[in-house]
Amino acid sequence: MELEWVDGFDISVRVEDDGAVVLAANKEGLLSLARIMTTLAEDESRGAHIHLDQYNSLDDGSAEFIIERVP
Repeated sequence: MELEWVDGFDISVRVEDDGAVVLAANKEGLLSLARIMTTLAEDESRGAHIHLDQYNSLDDGSAEFIIERVP
């Protein structure tokens, strides 16, 4: 699955003490996430999912974020 990122994207994910998950992104980050969601929605592969973390596209210190398509 090929992901399309908008130049200048900035995305971070953190988990608050109360368990809330906060995904913060600039305009380019939100557009990139929209493209990722569309790509995932159109993927017919069984178990299609995307892993994002500080080593793969998210800001340093971000929590791991997995987006999974279910049937």
